[in-house]
Amino acid sequence: MRIRNVVRGETVVPDLPGPRIPSGVSARRYMIAEEPALRAAYEVCRRQTRRDPAEYALIRLTPAPLRPACWALWAAASAVDDLADDRLATVPERAARVDEWITALGDDLAAGRSADPVRHALVDTAGRWRLDLTVLRGALEVVRDDVAGRRFADWAAWRAWGRGTLVPWFDLTRDLFERAGAPVALRLDHQEDYERFIDGVRLTNDLTDLARDLALDGLFVPGEVLARHPGAEQDLLHRRWSDDVAALIAHLTATARRWTDQPGLTRGMHPGPATVLDTMAALLHAQLDAVDAAGPRLLRTVPRPGAAARILAPARLRAGLAWKLTPLTIPGPRPARPPGAAAARPVPRPRAAGFPEPPAHPTGIGPPRIPADRMPTHVAVVMDGNGRWATERGLPRSEGHRAGVRAVHETVYGALQIGLPWLTLYAFSTENWKREPEEIGHILSGLRDQLDADPYRDLDVRLRWSGRPGRLPTDLVDALRRREHATRTRGRLTLTLCVNYGGRDEIARAAASLARAARAGDIDPVLIEESDVAAHLPHPDLPDVDLLWRTSSEQRTSNFLPWQATYAELHFSDTLWPDIDRRDLWRVVTAYGERRRRHGAAP
Repeated sequence: MRIRNVVRGETVVPDLPGPRIPSGVSARRYMIAEEPALRAAYEVCRRQTRRDPAEYALIRLTPAPLRPACWALWAAASAVDDLADDRLATVPERAARVDEWITALGDDLAAGRSADPVRHALVDTAGRWRLDLTVLRGALEVVRDDVAGRRFADWAAWRAWGRGTLVPWFDLTRDLFERAGAPVALRLDHQEDYERFIDGVRLTNDLTDLARDLALDGLFVPGEVLARHPGAEQDLLHRRWSDDVAALIAHLTATARRWTDQPGLTRGMHPGPATVLDTMAALLHAQLDAVDAAGPRLLRTVPRPGAAARILAPARLRAGLAWKLTPLTIPGPRPARPPGAAAARPVPRPRAAGFPEPPAHPTGIGPPRIPADRMPTHVAVVMDGNGRWATERGLPRSEGHRAGVRAVHETVYGALQIGLPWLTLYAFSTENWKREPEEIGHILSGLRDQLDADPYRDLDVRLRWSGRPGRLPTDLVDALRRREHATRTRGRLTLTLCVNYGGRDEIARAAASLARAARAGDIDPVLIEESDVAAHLPHPDLPDVDLLWRTSSEQRTSNFLPWQATYAELHFSDTLWPDIDRRDLWRVVTAYGERRRRHGAAP
């Protein structure tokens, strides 16, 4: 099944916090107090997910009170997928039906209920668990494009498509577990494993659905792979089994096995979610065995694995024990809308709408008007001078770091006010471990306190972390990951905190990632270009730095973003970081706008 769904709009009915209850309560018993129509809607979703035995079995490994929400999420994905793959309808009809379903869901979200049982359950799930369904918007374009057909030049294009269809659904499921008190924590060093695992899920689904896709003239195999097997593409499109096709399928199943074999992914994870992911990997491998064994039948039928029972029996025992020992926070029923209360339909609006403006400067001064063509896209800041600020005042160095927090807030507020889209702050470098342990402890505990306080919770700020998890306290790593995940859908300002970061280390990690890709056959070493290196950086979407600013009179870049800052304009100021406020940022950005950047070209 290709999971290709999107919704627009947002829930408008708040949920009520519920009690912490044992996870052994059955799904039906949990739903017994709900209205009959809602119980019936969830039952429809349950039956819908049963069409995919593996999917249904995995949901059964989750705590029973979470199962109705899982049924609703994956039944909705399946419903839209079915509309897109209806073999009895024309391409325009399929696209129109998908759009009609999505439009109806927007109306249903505004109304708080639906006449369609799957959407009714999904609307209830979103409101009850406070799930932000707007994270699925981007999949709308994917649905439309898939209905009309799609080709991929290489694995990079295929991955972008595949992750766009699956990651939002996986992330919503992760949100569900987090709301219940069993977060699916992923350490930063496992992020690549997580994404590659999802690639494996996508590829296994494509191989499983090959016969269905070919019936609709669809072939979701990158051109660079087809080129290695001349004749395979035409044979597949004509549904002919050949040596080229057999070699291609063998190559793809081997690739999918390698991608889904990520034993480090669940290391340190709660045993409940870990069991679900480990079992999913085992089921995927069993499915790939069935694909290999199908031979020519693969072009006509959907292969089904035969070893699922042996995999699921011990998994149920492990999951049952894990959830039995885990009290969960389960929300109660959503309140009914007061009689006669009007529901405002969610409509498309600017991404920043719904978020308040940052606090005004204490003096009341407003931001300067900076023309769009003079505004940098990405400003990176070396926040230097905290220790000297404290020493000059006869205070411990830790007081300087505490005072520097106010300057961070001021800089973020100033960036929001002038419309700066990307801001990166150098908070703790890999070289900072050379400092006294007491000072290091104050810096890291201050970071953790700020993450817990969440000073930008009401602002349209997406927080990201760049750096190594090694040597950092586990609770700080977890706090960084939680803030990243919680703010991932915001977009007015992307604030990247570099914590335990080193520029050369980042490039070395990209080189290691490229080496692994080359060894796996995903890339030809002879053809590696700059764009390939950039694509394997920990945050490949981080734009090049336009302006690199350092405070406290030091004039060096200190191993900060060397790849991204190759063509950055440099600005050094004498002010110590704790004395910085938003007006300093405005002056620096204004001065940047007066420069003429040529990037090696003649004036």
